[in-house]
Amino acid sequence: MKFNVHNLNERLQLVIIGAVVGVGGGLASVALNKSLEWGAEVLHPYRHQWYSLFLPACGAALSIIFLLYVAKDIGGHGVPEVIYSVVRRGGLLRFRSSYSRLVSCCLTIASGGSAGPEGPVVISGGSVASNITSFFRLRDRQRIVLVGGGAAAAIASIFNAPVAGIAFSLEVIMGEWTPTNLITVGVASAIGTEVSRLLQGNQIPFEGPPFVISDIDVIACLGLAVFTSFSSVFFIRLLRYVREISGKAIPILWVRAACGGLFVGLIGLVLPSVLGEGYGAVRTVIGGNFTEGLTIAGLIALAKIMATSLSIGTGGIGGIFAPCLVIGSFVGLFYQRLLIYLIPGVHWAGEPYFALLGMAGVISSVLQAPMTGIFLITEITGGYEVLVSVLLVCVISVTMSRIFEPYSVYHQELVAHGELLRPRTDRKVLSELTIMELLDHNYKEVPPEMTLGEFVEIVKQTPYHFFPVIDSGTERYLGLIHSDDIRSYLFDSNLYNSLLVEELMDTTVPTISLDDELAEVLDIFEYGHDSTLPVVHDGRFLGLISKATILDHYRKELIVEEEI
Repeated sequence: MKFNVHNLNERLQLVIIGAVVGVGGGLASVALNKSLEWGAEVLHPYRHQWYSLFLPACGAALSIIFLLYVAKDIGGHGVPEVIYSVVRRGGLLRFRSSYSRLVSCCLTIASGGSAGPEGPVVISGGSVASNITSFFRLRDRQRIVLVGGGAAAAIASIFNAPVAGIAFSLEVIMGEWTPTNLITVGVASAIGTEVSRLLQGNQIPFEGPPFVISDIDVIACLGLAVFTSFSSVFFIRLLRYVREISGKAIPILWVRAACGGLFVGLIGLVLPSVLGEGYGAVRTVIGGNFTEGLTIAGLIALAKIMATSLSIGTGGIGGIFAPCLVIGSFVGLFYQRLLIYLIPGVHWAGEPYFALLGMAGVISSVLQAPMTGIFLITEITGGYEVLVSVLLVCVISVTMSRIFEPYSVYHQELVAHGELLRPRTDRKVLSELTIMELLDHNYKEVPPEMTLGEFVEIVKQTPYHFFPVIDSGTERYLGLIHSDDIRSYLFDSNLYNSLLVEELMDTTVPTISLDDELAEVLDIFEYGHDSTLPVVHDGRFLGLISKATILDHYRKELIVEEEI
């Protein structure tokens, strides 16, 4: 008997295909990690040469050239594109995105660009999931869930953090925690993690010494939350500023990326810790082996913010997870050194404790995703004994940063274009509907030169109440007649031969275009007094749309979503 996935229960379909997606996401992250290790090894002999400052510029330029002209893909660091595909395109992603960002990211980071591998591997995992779903011819809603699974598998496998992968997908990519989403994403995340462990080993990425924590340390972490929140706001704003200014000043994409890379190379000559993803620097801090003082720690945190803004803001391909971890670790280290300087009589917890909390606070605030920050930091450091402190820093830091920057770095561009539609919201439900599928054809077209007497005969013979007036020569829409509005004329036979339809039609009725969003159409109904409006595109009348029809389909769409 031939196996057919469509014969299975829908949730079982998602679990089985989610496991396949998890394998794809895990392999993508392993491939990127191995490529970055190989690239770092190849370029290591040149790091100490005077011309090493040009390496980030060359890598950034080559990454853009490959992405745009070889792979013929679009730019961006990956995660916003995945979110857009989920909220607007039913999870559809190009197959080329499964490999193009990996290559471009490798060129950017291996050459010294200040970025992380997470964004590109997320779109790679999402693309794998999208194309597997298309192969099995699943519905859009199923594809969206599996794309979330691909993103979770990518994050989970690259950090060896399955729970963080789940949290990231549900909190940032999909925006809702439902049983179906949780099960499918969880399976993909677990399988992706196991693939990574099988091929790379099961290691905690940033394991540090045991923590000895007192009550005063827990209280002090509240102050650290203030530092991480303002560091995050500064990072988000500088990244946005660099993107806007460089976009206006340098229109050629690869030249723009090269200029950003050149500035990163110059910063790297003074502070080499800011180059690349920076995991080595994080391990040094978490291991308690950073010997420099307060000033250097603060400078590295500031320089990493600048270098990452220059790398990604000018078009370089990479993620922001890794830079956030570096920034957070040095902000935490700076804060710990500041406490020792200001209150030397207290025996404070070691550098790893505050570095870990700094990482949690910065990544939670930049992503506006506290659960992701909490789970990621505890998993990648093994610091479960400081979970209470991590929770406090994440929640307070996110709350404070949201006052100044209400949206994460991933969501800002989508919000600016009105494209961020979160599940179970009115705008999201309405976005699933199109004006064409809501058109009502219960009407009778009439020409403007028709007399009232002729019109009365049509009214008698038809059950319709709306009569669009269409020009006989050009077939263009002119106006609308509602029988209730002209009832007084219908019974005055003296006007039958003297009054024309063009004198009766209402030309002030708002018209709807196919390009209008249904949420905007509902606003027109809300602020106007009409219950039915004409749909006109390029001057041609297509049909009528009513508020009752929209609300009826809205209710049906809600029922469908509740069943998933």
